[in-house]
Amino acid sequence: MSTKIGLFYGTQTGKTADVAEMIQKELGESVVDLHDIAGAQKEDLEGYEYLIIGSPTWNIGELQSDWEGFFPELDEIDFSGKKVAYFGVGDQMGYPDNFLDAMGILAEKIAERGATRIGDWPTSGYDFNDSKALENGKFIGLGIDEDNQSEMTEARIKTWVAKIKKDFKV
Repeated sequence: MSTKIGLFYGTQTGKTADVAEMIQKELGESVVDLHDIAGAQKEDLEGYEYLIIGSPTWNIGELQSDWEGFFPELDEIDFSGKKVAYFGVGDQMGYPDNFLDAMGILAEKIAERGATRIGDWPTSGYDFNDSKALENGKFIGLGIDEDNQSEMTEARIKTWVAKIKKDFKV
């Protein structure tokens, strides 16, 4: 098992890939392996003790297409003993009723398979109605809105990465 962090993301327009690269850079490029889920196998996820999972929410509260295609394979992976952090990319103004839903859908499935979640994120500074990524008044991972708050992305990533570094022992 690798001591590196495996960062797995799906992307439709490239925004989530850009955020994944920013997270990798902040954590340290030698520490994080980037994987586009479109080309990943279940064995790739199994090879890491520490994972970061990223996805945009697509359409109205749906998984991005590559994650949708990979989703059934998550049932075949034992996430016991793995620490997993999540980030989601969404549009809180255009889709206020399902902001970051894909992040919540993925986190729920992976938790069922035994993962320990890290990296909760406050909801202050966001303006939305509902999200499947909410738990106990916080997001279950980092929320990014490149459409409406791109000027906040870098600072949010820096703060979140500082938080998860401790849990990932980086």
